[in-house]
Amino acid sequence: MSSKALRLGTRRSKLALAQSGQVADAVSQVTGRPVELVEITTYGDVSREQLAQIGGTGVFVTALREALLKGEVDFAVHSLKDLPTGQPDQLALAAIPLREDPRDVIVARDALKFTDLPRGARIGTGSPRRMAQLNAYARSHGLDIETVPIRGNVDTRIGFVRDGELDAVVLAAAGLNRIGRGDEVTDFLSVDTVLPAPGQGALAIECRAGNTAQDADLIAALGELDDPLTRAAVTAERSLLAALEAGCSAPVGALADLLADGQIVKEMRLRGVVGTTDGSRMVQLSTTGPVPETYDQAMTLGRELAAEMLAQGAAGLMGEQAQ
Repeated sequence: MSSKALRLGTRRSKLALAQSGQVADAVSQVTGRPVELVEITTYGDVSREQLAQIGGTGVFVTALREALLKGEVDFAVHSLKDLPTGQPDQLALAAIPLREDPRDVIVARDALKFTDLPRGARIGTGSPRRMAQLNAYARSHGLDIETVPIRGNVDTRIGFVRDGELDAVVLAAAGLNRIGRGDEVTDFLSVDTVLPAPGQGALAIECRAGNTAQDADLIAALGELDDPLTRAAVTAERSLLAALEAGCSAPVGALADLLADGQIVKEMRLRGVVGTTDGSRMVQLSTTGPVPETYDQAMTLGRELAAEMLAQGAAGLMGEQAQ
């Protein structure tokens, strides 16, 4: 490959720059080429509306993809949970590296745990998925909480707690870990309480899928960063999301994890949830199958669980959220 610097397209947020910087270092290692970050502003970064109101799907991605297609950057890094489930023919998902912690966490005043929050506690989140599951848990366990919609970067969100406006905020463990702020977490939310967004904790490295030798060389080089088990897991999760015909702002949680017998991975379990944001109605199901040997098998696992969820009324719950 050429020794010319590769241009990596990234959002401008602190988190995006941190995770893109980590990928840039890894790409330099496998290619022997320097990597320069090209900062791109997306619609999701400048809009102050709630994600559910502006469509959610693709708002952090479209500008990066346009830069790729125009040849302004050579590859881009996305948070996989922001990526629409439909993959454009002109672009290749060259690598999905090893996943970070997929769980949600809370940062609360006085270092409180979730179940120790006082009656009437105000918990901030911009995610209908988190609202639905937190409210459902509160209903079933007799907790008195109020979920409050918020937007903003990590500093802004944690600032709501520091300033006393909120008692706690919900964030992704992976994001805090990547910017070196994992020590501010006061509680990890069990996936039995709140299932993460499909693909949460994983990154997507995308490049052009052209027929040129340069494109082929770059796809092959980036492919060295791919983690097959992470790709299989997130493929199942995103297949479920696609089969539900839901976007990344819908109240859908999903997590595929590997079940091991000692050191030997035996099966993959996929869990999915859909609910109304007040937590009054939920559809939560799971399925277990052999560890997928192909991505088609992973997609089948997701589609089959989605079909069961739709049969239990999942579509109606998402319809209520959209209204």
